[in-house]
Amino acid sequence: MARLRSVIDPDAEAAELRAYLGAAYDHDRLVHYEQQLEEELATIGDEQALYRRSEGYLYNLTAFAMTPTKDPYRAWIDAAFPAGGRLLDVGCGIGADGLALMAGGHRVTFADFDNPSVAYLRARLATRGVTAAGPGGARIVDLDREALPAGHDLAYAFDVLEHVEQPFALLAAMEAAAGLVLVNLLEGEEGQTALHHDLPVAALLDHVTRRGLVRYRRFHGGRAHLVLYRGGAGAQGTGPLGAVRGRAVRAIGARRR
Repeated sequence: MARLRSVIDPDAEAAELRAYLGAAYDHDRLVHYEQQLEEELATIGDEQALYRRSEGYLYNLTAFAMTPTKDPYRAWIDAAFPAGGRLLDVGCGIGADGLALMAGGHRVTFADFDNPSVAYLRARLATRGVTAAGPGGARIVDLDREALPAGHDLAYAFDVLEHVEQPFALLAAMEAAAGLVLVNLLEGEEGQTALHHDLPVAALLDHVTRRGLVRYRRFHGGRAHLVLYRGGAGAQGTGPLGAVRGRAVRAIGARRR
């Protein structure tokens, strides 16, 4: 397999979080990343408040970034846009995926609630000399105050849909924001965290197929359905965004043959 451009260094992820938190860093929370999040939910008492106040997600998302779980997801983006694309990272959290994709030559807009994870992302961008303005800038959208902005080549959300109450509504917003949409749909499993809602996977697959499925594959024992499909702006091949979408689809087809 070709070497991935948008890779993540697990040791660097852990070191960066440790440096950011300083004396407040607790390595046990990184080791027990899922258990400590459940405990935090019990303390806060409300799931939506958790997503806006959680410090546990600093550890949870760092722990996941230290695994190769999402390597193949980012590889699909590299395959679709080998020269770099205008990407919208929905539910970005600490920004691990978006930062890796930026390092691989993509331009990324981040979107999430204003929470401790996004505060960490701002610090990470500042450390890299990235601001909201300028050619190499990276805007962060507060989803409590703004809609997803349009004009992107691709909108993606990894391990996000199972956390939202209305997954079809989120997909509709992503479709309006980009020419292509890339999401993973997780099958429910026994003993899963209370923060993971069972998705109507079959209905979601029907939806993306009707819109125009570009690429599909199951990962991680078949539990994760990764789908790349046509969004809204430029999805029919009209205008500059549609031309980019057409080139991306052709590039994917060439690599699959």
